[in-house]
Amino acid sequence: MATKKTSMFTLTERVSITAAGTPTFATIDLGSYVDVGDRQALQVHSVDFIWQGTSGSSSATLAMGGSAYAICQVTDLNRGDLVFANDRALVASGALNYDNDAFLTNDTDLYPDNFGKGSDDGRYIVNDQLYVVAESTAIGGSQALNVTVRVNASIVTLGAKDFMAIAIQSTAADN
Repeated sequence: MATKKTSMFTLTERVSITAAGTPTFATIDLGSYVDVGDRQALQVHSVDFIWQGTSGSSSATLAMGGSAYAICQVTDLNRGDLVFANDRALVASGALNYDNDAFLTNDTDLYPDNFGKGSDDGRYIVNDQLYVVAESTAIGGSQALNVTVRVNASIVTLGAKDFMAIAIQSTAADN
């Protein structure tokens, strides 16, 4: 199905949430990795979400300023907001719960952000950008909640039929 062109490498993007209830956006440019003419795609192996406060050393819980919930999603189409888990454009999602009031509730994000152990496992991306959106229910004072998205990927060449099938599925997900 796919022929590896590179070893695994990591793409990163940081989103800084400064206002509660307001989606914050960023993009990861894939134009250098995806080539339609050569049927070259990005194979995503896993996605990690790292939550931090205003500075790299401060606590994410301090930035939230109290009990809060935060979510971050990576999609291969620009939806303009958070999406449901059944959206085919969803590549990965991560959530952070902080309970300052000892009510101890949990809302687990179970979307598989690890696409397998083998070199053939992964999610193939043929679009020229990944879109990152993050939101939090609370931000304390002049704080900022930062989430760094780490995409572990490699570049592959797909067969003509495989590339066409992925491109059609991506176009169909746009509707």
